[in-house]
Amino acid sequence: MTVTTPPTGELPGREALGRLYRARLSKGRATLGELFGGHVEVASEGAWVTTAEGRRFLNCGGYGVFLTGAKHPTVLRHVREQLEHHPVATRLFMEPQVALAAEALVSVAPPGLERVHFAGSGAEAVEAAIKVARTRGRTRLISMADGYHGKTMGALSLTGKDVFQDPFRPLLPSASHVPYGDAEALRKELAACPGEACVFVEPVQGEAGVVIPPPGYLGTVESMCREYGALLAVDEIQTGLGRLGTWWGCGPEGVRPDLLLVGKGLSGGVVPVSAVLATPEVFEAFDRDPYLHTSTFSGAPLAMAAARGAIAALREDNLVGRARVLGDEILRVVGRIVRGHYGPAVREVRGRGLLLGIEFAEPGPAGDLLIELVQHGVIANHSLNSHLVLRLTPPAVLTRGDLDFLYEAVDRACRAQAARHTPTCESG
Repeated sequence: MTVTTPPTGELPGREALGRLYRARLSKGRATLGELFGGHVEVASEGAWVTTAEGRRFLNCGGYGVFLTGAKHPTVLRHVREQLEHHPVATRLFMEPQVALAAEALVSVAPPGLERVHFAGSGAEAVEAAIKVARTRGRTRLISMADGYHGKTMGALSLTGKDVFQDPFRPLLPSASHVPYGDAEALRKELAACPGEACVFVEPVQGEAGVVIPPPGYLGTVESMCREYGALLAVDEIQTGLGRLGTWWGCGPEGVRPDLLLVGKGLSGGVVPVSAVLATPEVFEAFDRDPYLHTSTFSGAPLAMAAARGAIAALREDNLVGRARVLGDEILRVVGRIVRGHYGPAVREVRGRGLLLGIEFAEPGPAGDLLIELVQHGVIANHSLNSHLVLRLTPPAVLTRGDLDFLYEAVDRACRAQAARHTPTCESG
């Protein structure tokens, strides 16, 4: 198929871009873009995304990436300076940015996590954690049903959803899933393989639809791992670095994991980067042999500058505290709005910090409201592992004007959807 592309420097129009997507990327992705109005995003700043036609959208989506908003000045300053000097390293000499980024990350991590391996995506961090666990003899992988850890082959073995796993079986051997929040089910699994397991758990299951575990659950999981000689890997790729209104989702319970997975927000919304943090004992094999697990772009100076900038921005602007305060308000106000329009069709509105979910009692309304919100100028998220839940993952840089816009848009979108689904009486 021949596709005509515009001259260098020109952006393709909406129809031309759709043809390029279909011919070179994915027909399904093109259809999905059209479902959400065919908008073409070309710029972003703070909490807002701008399309090629000049329309602005409040970004309460991005799957957890934009806690610092788009183009945060502190992140940009770090990245621009590094771009001018040394964006990619030889990986033969020592390079300062990777060491400084590791130090910055360890300084805000739970106690005991003193070693860092950087990667490019959350799934890559999960893969590294699986390999670290294997160097410690933990070949049994236990994760939670409906959890999400990525879609590379190792990470996919942990992602607890058949719809993603089935096309790619067989996956890693000795991987199993237990119900999230069910401590006794985990105990039975661990008792069957003492000293052989690594448990992967999310403090809040984001892709499952913002599922919050029972109080004390993470602490119980940690205790069981110690009792049965298992390693504990806490996946904070989405929840970490302030998304839940605390630096880490495992922090309030004082949980000290053997492995901590970080991503999304570590990028500062500018350069993709992820990491796995580990205790020195667990990291021993990687400590000894730097070629045991490598990646060409691991620790690239430009990404490290973004990571340093992201952590600096979180600290300087108190964005972790803002996430907690803003999240409490949004949860209360949006909950009141959607319940007022949908009534019992809304099962629950829940969340922590700026990871929020609206769960409906039946399929349909979550997707319909997601599309309707776009029509009213707000980008939200669906939940990959739950078709009942619409997610909001807004940045912590929202202003009062942004909040007012959000509430009005949610109200108008709910009103429009409710009107479409209200039965009408016809006189005969």
